[in-house]
Amino acid sequence: MTSFGLGSFFILGLSYFTTVYSRPAGVHLRNMDSFVRAVQQVEDSNPGLSPLAMVRALRRTAGHDDPMTIHFLGSSYNLSDAEGLETAILNASSFSFFDKAIHHIVTDSGEERGVVLAPDGTTVALAPLLLGIETGLKAKMEGTPAVGLFPLTLGRTLGLSFQSLQDIPVSFRLGPNGCWDNVDHPKMFKLYRPATLATDAVINGGMDGAILGMDLSNRSAHEQPQALSEILKGYYSFTLHEKQGLDAVTSHVSPRRREISRSILEPLDLHSQVMEALKLVWKLEKTEWIALDTGVGKAVKDGLQTFVHKYWDCPQIIPRCQWGAKGSRGTPIPLSLPLQFLYIHHTYEPSSPCLSFTDCSRNMRSMQRFHQEDRGWSDIGYSFVVGSDGYIYEGRGWRHLGTHTRGHNNIGYGVSIIGNYTATLPSRYAMDLLRHRLVQCAVDEGGLVANFTIHGHRQVVNYTTCPGDAFFSEIRSWEHFRE
Repeated sequence: MTSFGLGSFFILGLSYFTTVYSRPAGVHLRNMDSFVRAVQQVEDSNPGLSPLAMVRALRRTAGHDDPMTIHFLGSSYNLSDAEGLETAILNASSFSFFDKAIHHIVTDSGEERGVVLAPDGTTVALAPLLLGIETGLKAKMEGTPAVGLFPLTLGRTLGLSFQSLQDIPVSFRLGPNGCWDNVDHPKMFKLYRPATLATDAVINGGMDGAILGMDLSNRSAHEQPQALSEILKGYYSFTLHEKQGLDAVTSHVSPRRREISRSILEPLDLHSQVMEALKLVWKLEKTEWIALDTGVGKAVKDGLQTFVHKYWDCPQIIPRCQWGAKGSRGTPIPLSLPLQFLYIHHTYEPSSPCLSFTDCSRNMRSMQRFHQEDRGWSDIGYSFVVGSDGYIYEGRGWRHLGTHTRGHNNIGYGVSIIGNYTATLPSRYAMDLLRHRLVQCAVDEGGLVANFTIHGHRQVVNYTTCPGDAFFSEIRSWEHFRE
């Protein structure tokens, strides 16, 4: 077992991400709900417990006192509010779960630990999430800005990843994502390819930590912070309105992490921020600073361009293995990219918008089963499917021929929004995911030509009213639509 397999780079011992443990697996499932329940168990046993004391005690229990964390947050072993609580956590039945849940490593076999499955279907590393929350709570208590929020949640990790991988193509300096063995009973998360320091789960946790840390630090002086379990529930567990979806949500919730983190962090000079984080790392470790002419500055610049494109410009796409897709019943046929067209559909059946990862995944499996068994197709027909839960679901994907628009499958992608939009429109958020985020990502990654054409399904196949009268009327006003 290794810590990301980057060899001597970790001799510095800088990061909380590299703690290795070898204890047997516990009975807890590796999802956010299990973590929140374990936190709440400790809170219920310690009435009056402050959320700052709780998160400090978790840091102390996990041993995450690296030099940069101490620099910004102080040593957890010198914080009196964490001392008694650490004993309570050590004595709790949930201690082994905390121990395994927070430490972040990737094994030689590609298993990523220290991550949990969030209710929205994404995977989150807990360590950067908790550091962001602690930074915000500390700032709120002291009435000061949230100093160190970006370095502790994202800046250090991004910088170290870019600096250590200068000889690796830019597209491989971040990520990857992976899949769980079972989304209903998650116990193991395996990555698609060898990991960097900044896996998708670490970046998700970092974005969430930055968002929650900023939220907590900006609360008014008279507003008492909620318990840690309530902070996490508010962000990860919520109910969407059937007709409006995320349109009606004004609070910060996990499906919007990409746009919210961008609004918080993009105004910063990210290049300078990451370089300052790297300088601080070397200073705290008493290591000589590597001058910019060694290529570190360029590596950071190139890496940040990839970060912005991958995690801010592009939408989060739920992979096939995550929604429970069955394998294709034939050999997938590659597309010849870039394509000229984007064909817009609605599913009609299912007729209602899906508002959660559970419902959207069920809809995806139902459509795949219908397409394979009733229609006799090799796989689900669509290239991508848009849910009203804030996410896009992978069908045939970017590179493989779909079965979505008869006679036109090889020249365009087919994208559908779940629901029947004959009389009503999809949520504005769902439409914007398709109209702005997915198409721009497709152009930037070479999937669509820059001057691509949008058509509704009915325009090229004369026996259908898809994508519904209301939705078709809407897309006629979109850029790239052609009569």
